[in-house]
Amino acid sequence: VQLQASGGGLVQAGGSLRLSCTASRRTYDMAWFRQAPGKEREFVSGISLSDQSYTDSVKGRFTIYRDGVRNMIYLQMNSLKPEDTAVYYCAASRTSRSSVVVTENGYDSWGQGTLVTVSS
Repeated sequence: VQLQASGGGLVQAGGSLRLSCTASRRTYDMAWFRQAPGKEREFVSGISLSDQSYTDSVKGRFTIYRDGVRNMIYLQMNSLKPEDTAVYYCAASRTSRSSVVVTENGYDSWGQGTLVTVSS
């Protein structure tokens, strides 16, 4: 599966962005990870057929949702903070699980990343 992420950019603290990820064909579990400068890549949010999950630092601010017809997922990011600055990657799995997997090894395909920069 090929994944194409888009929607990153520069935004002031408190602002919003919406990331999009398009898959070349139908996928099941999908997720967003991010990697900030000098840090390891971390799970942000994921969605399976029956579950959604968010890392604690984005709960209440970020929303993940799916457009199954277009094989797309979105990440609506509100109330952005400078610490949200990172390259955001979408990931997809050919496996459907009841619960969202929050580790990288749960995903088979990765997009190229889109940069989100939040200024203070």
